[in-house]
Amino acid sequence: MTLPRTASRADWLEARKSLLVKEKELTRARDALSAERRRLPVVEVSPDYAFQGPAGSVRLVDLFDGRRQLILYHFMGAIPGYGWCPVCSFWIDNVGHPAHFHARDTTFVVDCPEPWSDVEAFVARMGWTVPFVSSHGTSFYEDFHVELGGAPGEVDAPGVSVFLREGDAVFHSYSTYRRGSDHLNGTYAYLDLTPLGRQEDHLEDKMDWMRLHDEY
Repeated sequence: MTLPRTASRADWLEARKSLLVKEKELTRARDALSAERRRLPVVEVSPDYAFQGPAGSVRLVDLFDGRRQLILYHFMGAIPGYGWCPVCSFWIDNVGHPAHFHARDTTFVVDCPEPWSDVEAFVARMGWTVPFVSSHGTSFYEDFHVELGGAPGEVDAPGVSVFLREGDAVFHSYSTYRRGSDHLNGTYAYLDLTPLGRQEDHLEDKMDWMRLHDEY
């Protein structure tokens, strides 16, 4: 890779201020988009899905843990002939401390379609403290891991869905997949600040460099 040009501090400051104008424009545009996202209609979720987790069988409404909002990550699980998904693992490695979600009346949970015993063992291996459940044996994963304009059969990972609770009624408000979840990944955000960036341009599959964090 060719290194950026060398400049004086004064030249750097001028270039940095010019970029700052564009960064502020992007911030304002992102704020406006987030406001529009919050105005999306919601859809009541009627099936009473049963998940398996540390506490045994729980319903979708139970995943809120008494809070108003639920952010749920759709974990792909084990890929036949490949193993547990390193992309999903990369995203879970970047999830923040739950106390900050809870302070905003929000719960974060990861769902995986694999049997709970397999999920539990993998979570222990990875050392994660993020809450996990299994939707194995239900249609939940297929119902919400939808294609949004992608190519037929294209794997929509990473995937995140958002739910709102009103009493015992649960409403689906939002889902996003693949590049739509880029801004949720802290490692990507930090790498984007660096001169070398994500270092993915030479890869046909931009996520092909990812490994489970104990396999690098």
